[in-house]
Amino acid sequence: MNPTRQIIRATAVAIATTAVLSGVAVAADATGSSGSPNLQKSLAQLVAAGAPGAILLTREGNRTTSLSSGLADVDAKTPMRTDDRFRIASLTKTYVATVVLQLTGERKLSLNDPVQRFLPGVVPNGSRITIRELLDHTSGLFDYERDPRVLKPYLSGNLAYHWPPRTLVKLAVAHKPLFPPGARYSYSNTNYMIAGLIIEAITGKPLGSELRRRIFTPRYLNATSFPLTPRIPNPYAHGYYLLGRPPTTDVSGLSPFPWAAGAVISTAGDIATFYRALLTGHLLRPDLLRAMETTVAEGRNQSDIPGERSGLGLEQFPTPCGAAYGHNGTFPGYLVYAYTSKDGRRQAVLMVNQSAESLPKPFAPLYFRLLTRAFCQSKS
Repeated sequence: MNPTRQIIRATAVAIATTAVLSGVAVAADATGSSGSPNLQKSLAQLVAAGAPGAILLTREGNRTTSLSSGLADVDAKTPMRTDDRFRIASLTKTYVATVVLQLTGERKLSLNDPVQRFLPGVVPNGSRITIRELLDHTSGLFDYERDPRVLKPYLSGNLAYHWPPRTLVKLAVAHKPLFPPGARYSYSNTNYMIAGLIIEAITGKPLGSELRRRIFTPRYLNATSFPLTPRIPNPYAHGYYLLGRPPTTDVSGLSPFPWAAGAVISTAGDIATFYRALLTGHLLRPDLLRAMETTVAEGRNQSDIPGERSGLGLEQFPTPCGAAYGHNGTFPGYLVYAYTSKDGRRQAVLMVNQSAESLPKPFAPLYFRLLTRAFCQSKS
């Protein structure tokens, strides 16, 4: 389970916001149609269940259907658009892992290299933690988001507070490791902060520059960016979070403090394009893609979905129509899952612009039911 969700849940309470969610928008891209009426109805039900707005993209081969419902901006009553940008949170990890594996293919590192080789003195016991263990969350490193000092500025209302990545790593490694490296799985954002620092140490370039050069630009992800400031380019979906008591707060201007663990901004269309390119071998050699798809069990106390498994920046989700690959993202104001079949043909991306922790309890079953149905409908 995403630790961000665990921490913020303690401060959030369930609310319903259906009274302000009167706007509904429907759209499709040039290769699709107006979309399945049943999927549109289910998307509207997510809004009725408490989400300000929602975006759903489904793709089967060359046919793409994009749907939206509800509001992108509650105060301005701006309808959600299918091409609105949003914070994709931990989906960022797949992009970062892809760069690490590209560097592996260029023989600039090995997955079995110790962290100490590239970041001497930064991580205690770094001589025993491998890069592979960072990417599949088996390093045992404490997650910086579990340190209450990290979220305190934001929960106090200082949304623009900036944490340098190395400071977050320093806070994390000051805590005792959870277990010896490689012993088991435990999701930790610290792993990807360190992976991002390793990329910068090897390339001598900022992480954002490497993401643009290696992924965003060659795959024509024109709406995708890796900002270091709180600003989101227009048009975007405002994100909502419950800070204490209702009503919810617009937290779109939150600092992208997760950096390599969760700072990418994108659209549903760009997300689907990225995962299709990845899983069809356009970003990695076949052996490196196989390494990325090699998974470990997350365990009952870690997974949002029973049977979920973790690869190298890539998660595997069980569905009635076969395994889906992708990732989930939870960030204050946003919840997104991306599913892609192993051959890249079938895809579903589902985003709502409110934190999972502050949505009513009945919301989660509706969300996952729609996500699964949207992914599997092409096989029915």
